[in-house]
This record gives sequence, structure tokens and C-alpha cells, in this order.
Amino acid sequence: MKVTCTGRRVSLKPSFIEKAEKRLAKLDKFFPEETQAQVTVTVEKSRQTVEITVYDNGITVRAEKTADQMEAALEDAADLLTRRLVKNRKRLSTKMTRAEEWPVDPEPEETFEVIREKRFAVKPCSTDEAILQMNLLGHSFFMYRSMENDQIQVVYRRADGGYGVLIPLN
Repeated sequence: MKVTCTGRRVSLKPSFIEKAEKRLAKLDKFFPEETQAQVTVTVEKSRQTVEITVYDNGITVRAEKTADQMEAALEDAADLLTRRLVKNRKRLSTKMTRAEEWPVDPEPEETFEVIREKRFAVKPCSTDEAILQMNLLGHSFFMYRSMENDQIQVVYRRADGGYGVLIPLN
């Protein structure tokens, strides 16, 4: 696995980069060698957040954890990533090449049950209008058709209080 480490508002020490590479090397049993992993460390006041994103064969797996020290956040994020992979190993086995080597999952496999299906007209609007509509509805996301490029997009409220936009690649 190829690991890239980036620090936001912090310079990463070589010892942390080495720990990250060593910790993510344990995930090699799940992924082939050409898999890419991005480790991003963000420091805000006394909080340190580590985000790990793994890209392989069209699959993206992400985990993010915050702690007082970046090493603890790294361990927590790597553990969360591993749990997500093991929990969904049967669904991922057809998409990932080394799935037959995965450890046995002690938890029963959960099924995805669609509780509700909703249909509605998607009207053209700007991103600002979509955010306003989302806030008026009290939702955490809102799907709309962009007036700029006529594509379906999703605006969402981020955990940090900001907003994000999901734009499909076409």
C-alpha cells in the first residue's frame, strides 16, 4: 500500500509518518500493493484529527477520529477502518481481490433495509438556494439540479458546521 501523509496547520514528524505507514501496513491483507492511502492530520486548538482514506479499484473507504494526540487519533481511525472493512467483507469480496484472506467476522452480517422511498421533482436552483431550502426543511442534505451545469447535485451540512456539495463526475 502506498501511504501519503499530509498535515494541515501542522508539520508531521518523520516518526509519525513511520507509525502511520507501519499501522496501515496491517491493512495489506485487505488490499493489493497498488492501493493508495491518504492520511491527513488537522490540528485545531487542542484537538487533533486524523482522517484516513483508502482508494482501491473504484472503492473508497474512509475513517476519521479526533483525539488529544495525533498518535491516538491515528490508532482509533485505523481501528475504525479495519472494523468497517471486516463488517462489510462479504459485500466487498466481489470488488476486492484479496477478500478470501480476510479474518472471520464474529458479528452476524447486517442487511440493508430500505425503510422509505421518496420521489420528488428536482428543480433547478443555485447552491445558495439549495442550502436555504435545506435549512428551511431542517434536513442535513438536499438534492437539487444545478442551474450552472444542469447536473443533479447534493448539498450537505458538515460536522464542523460548514456546507459541502457532492458533484457527480460525468
